[in-house]
Amino acid sequence: MKQSGSAEMKVLLVGLDAALLEGLAQSFAAVGYAPLVATTLHDAREAATPTAPLLAVVDGALAAEAAGDALAIPLAPGGALVLFHGSVERRPIVSLTLQRAVMADLTLPLERNRLLALAQHVQERAFATGRGLRQTPPEAGV
Repeated sequence: MKQSGSAEMKVLLVGLDAALLEGLAQSFAAVGYAPLVATTLHDAREAATPTAPLLAVVDGALAAEAAGDALAIPLAPGGALVLFHGSVERRPIVSLTLQRAVMADLTLPLERNRLLALAQHVQERAFATGRGLRQTPPEAGV
């Protein structure tokens, strides 16, 4: 899945279900992504600061409580925000602004394979449109 010659693509997983996030992290690592895990939206923003992730996968309940914080997570150019909820949970009601910014709302772990396919699609889209991770030359005259 990883593009040859490209930097490792990061995926940020945000939520309180440690077992679910660990399983997702292992799934992403197995196909060549670098997973980052955070339990709060504040921690997620900090984790995404040095190198923005391609994909942020956020617990819908956390996002519903603080839509602005979810939207403030930095993403790599061409990156996407995905919400998730558990199979026994009701889908939380999120703001219209957040709904417009979200690529998908998944039931995890049931739709884990769909999440992996979405990550690959986002990565391919980012590279096809020239928004992938790229090396920028140093500023002229420095």
